[in-house]
Amino acid sequence: MTTRHGINWDKALQLHAQERERFIAARPQSRQLSGQAGQHLLFGVPLHWMDDWSTPFTLYVKQAQGASFEDVDGNQYVDFCLGDTGAMFGHGPAPVARAVAEQAARGITTMLPSADAVWVASELARRFGLPYWQFAMTATDANRFALRWARAATGRQQLLVFNGCYHGTIDDVFVDLVDGQPVQRASLLGQVYDLTQYTRVVEFNDLAALEAVLQDGQVACLLAEPAMTNIGMVLPEPGFWEAAQALCRRYGTLLIMDETHTISTGMGGYSRAHGLAPDMMVLGKPMGGGVPCAVYGFSAEMAERAQQAKREAVPGHSGIGTTLTANMLAMAAMRANLAEVMTEQAYAHMFALAGQLAEGLRAVIARHQLPWCVTQVGARTEFQFTATPPRNGSEADAILDSDMEHIIHLYLLNRGLLITPFHNMLLVCPQTTMADVERLVEAFDSFVQQVI
Repeated sequence: MTTRHGINWDKALQLHAQERERFIAARPQSRQLSGQAGQHLLFGVPLHWMDDWSTPFTLYVKQAQGASFEDVDGNQYVDFCLGDTGAMFGHGPAPVARAVAEQAARGITTMLPSADAVWVASELARRFGLPYWQFAMTATDANRFALRWARAATGRQQLLVFNGCYHGTIDDVFVDLVDGQPVQRASLLGQVYDLTQYTRVVEFNDLAALEAVLQDGQVACLLAEPAMTNIGMVLPEPGFWEAAQALCRRYGTLLIMDETHTISTGMGGYSRAHGLAPDMMVLGKPMGGGVPCAVYGFSAEMAERAQQAKREAVPGHSGIGTTLTANMLAMAAMRANLAEVMTEQAYAHMFALAGQLAEGLRAVIARHQLPWCVTQVGARTEFQFTATPPRNGSEADAILDSDMEHIIHLYLLNRGLLITPFHNMLLVCPQTTMADVERLVEAFDSFVQQVI
C-alpha cells in the first residue's frame, strides 16, 4: 500500500477515476461547450488558468446568486470558493445589482468623477484609518501604482516581498528564494529582464532576515499580505508585525499592506483589527461586489510625499492610472457594497460560520488521525496537508500537492460543493447557512473514510 499525507494513495487514485466518470456523465452541456470553446479560445478557456481546475473539462456556469450557483446542465452547487474572494459577500448582492442597473442607465464611464467617489473615499477613510485614497480596476493595478508612488516618494529603487507571495501580475513580485538565494520565478512567460536587480525577498516571520535586507537603506517599500494567503495560508507569529513595522520605520522603508484577501478579517481588514499602521493599503476584488474595481489608501504623511513627488516630476505620463479607473459604474457598485453589503452584521454571520467550519474540519482530521491542520483568518478557512501550520512560504510550498487537491476538489464538486482551486481555501458569505457548512464537513468526512 502506498501512503501519501496519511491516506491510502491507491484508494485515492481509484476514487479519482470514478469521480471523473461521474463528473463527465452529469455534465453533457459543459462538455459540449468545452469542445466548442477550443475552436476560438486559447487553451479552450477565456483565461488560461481556467483550465487548471480539477475537472476533466471546463465547468460552465448558468447563474450565481448568494452562496450558490447553477451550471448549464442544471446542477446546483454551494459555493465556498466565491470567486476566490471576488464574491466574498455573495454572488449578485441585491443592493449592488440595483445600483449597477440604475447607474448603467445613467452612464458608465466619462473620465470624470461622480459624487459616489467622494462618499466612497470618505467611507474608506473611516473604515481603514487611512485618510487619502485612489482607485484602480484591479488589485494588480493598485499594487503596481502603489509601488510607483513608493519609489517616487522615497527616491529608492528596491522592493521587498516575502517568499511565496502573490500580489497580482505585476512583474516585480515574482522573485522566490531557492536554497536561500533570490531567483526569478521560473514559470514566468515572456520575462526579458532580471527581476532580482530591483526586488529582494525574505521569508515571512523572519525578523533577522528582514532587518538584514533593510539596513542598507535602499528598500523603498515592503509589499506584503498581513497573513499570506496565496501559497496556502501562513499566519504571522505573535509580535511579528509589530516588530516588522518598527524595522520598516527605522530604515525608512514604507509598508504597503495588500489586504485583498485579508479583508476577510473584518470591516477594517487585518491591519485595523490588529492595530497596525501601514503607509499604504491595497484592496481589490471584493470591494465592488463582483464589479471590477480596486482601491489603495495613503497615510497623511505618505499622501504628502506622493503629492510632492508628482509636483516635482517632469510633466507627462506618470505610469499610474487607466482610462476606465473610477468609472461611474464601479463607484456606484462600491458605494452600494460598502453601505449595504459589507456590514458588521454580515461579518458576524461569516465569522460564526467560518468558526463552525474550521471546528468541523478539525474534528474530522482528529477522528481519522490525519497529519493535517486547519488555519483560519476571519471568514477564510483552509485545510493543509501538514500537522503543523507552515510559518513561511517555503514550508507552505513544500506541503502543496496538486494531485491530492484535485482528487478532493473533484469529489466535493460532484457532491455540489465548490472550493478554491490551487489550494484548499474555503470562504463563507452572508448567505451561507449552517446547513451548507454541515454538508461540506460531511462530504469531507465521507471522502476521508474512502481513502484511509
